[in-house]
Amino acid sequence: MNPLQKILVVLLIALGFVTGQNSPAADPVPLKIGVTPIFPPVIYKEGGKLAGVEADFARALGEALGRPVQFVEVSWEDQIPALVDGRTDIIMSSMSVTRARELRITFAKPYLIVGQMALVRRGDAGRYALGFPARPSGAIGVLKATTGDFLVQQEFSGNERKTYKTGEDAAKALMKKRVDLFICDAPIIWWLAGMHEADDLVAVPIFLTQEQLAWGVRRSDTDLLNSVNAALDKLQQSGRANEIIKHWIPLFK
Repeated sequence: MNPLQKILVVLLIALGFVTGQNSPAADPVPLKIGVTPIFPPVIYKEGGKLAGVEADFARALGEALGRPVQFVEVSWEDQIPALVDGRTDIIMSSMSVTRARELRITFAKPYLIVGQMALVRRGDAGRYALGFPARPSGAIGVLKATTGDFLVQQEFSGNERKTYKTGEDAAKALMKKRVDLFICDAPIIWWLAGMHEADDLVAVPIFLTQEQLAWGVRRSDTDLLNSVNAALDKLQQSGRANEIIKHWIPLFK
């Protein structure tokens, strides 16, 4: 190689280095978060915008992973199919860990322990003073395909079961005496009891189950699972996770 050729090689290498240095970095891929905003105060809409525990956690998770957050609204029954099909990357929508769900997806570390509770009319609260009866009286309202629904089908099969799309719909049915109690996750029951205190709806202070809320990811997406778990650990260690939960669920202990 003659001197002129050597100089050209050096110039080409330098030009390639400079070009590489000045090339704009690729934009990070959005994190597609599946939500069903019918579970206040965990995930719902307030003034047309997503709000609640999961919404705040989603934004914090996006910051931790350095990825913009893209909320994808899907029906509750479509949450797992949407994740498996790749329409979403993670479910952050008040989902309890169950063995049946673990056959199709995997869960990150649980971030909250909850349980099923009942919402009743104030005049009926005395029926539960000594505990929850093995056979409640009247029809029971549930949100379809939730763990509350599964509980009623398994433990209270002798009762008429009525399904509703939202907790608010169930609360209205309770006020109109179409059902005698509504069973759902404790945060939702506390929320509805507070919202409808003037309507004489109260929460029965008895946990019927103990469940773990966690975020679902595809079983094959181990890199995302590990990143999410690491981010959650940092949020918990910093106290941010507890702040988010206490902000939306003051009764949480």
